[in-house]
Amino acid sequence: MASGKAHPAELRERAVRMVFDLREQEGDARGSLRRVGERLGINPETLRNWVQKAEIDSGQRPGTTQHHRLKAYRAAMAP
Repeated sequence: MASGKAHPAELRERAVRMVFDLREQEGDARGSLRRVGERLGINPETLRNWVQKAEIDSGQRPGTTQHHRLKAYRAAMAP
């Protein structure tokens, strides 16, 4: 269940960038979500979701991009 607490877009972008930078510096993904999450006060699972979406949107991971998710949502909501 969602807590109703929305994180600002700037925080999401910064957190995702920090995870990517940490993974690049260390050459390993282990613990990066937990460490960045603790530092910024973000639940690691929330951060994991943000990172996965960013990887999909950048083409690093297969999946539906934000553009296509939004397009499908608008089509479903159209009268």
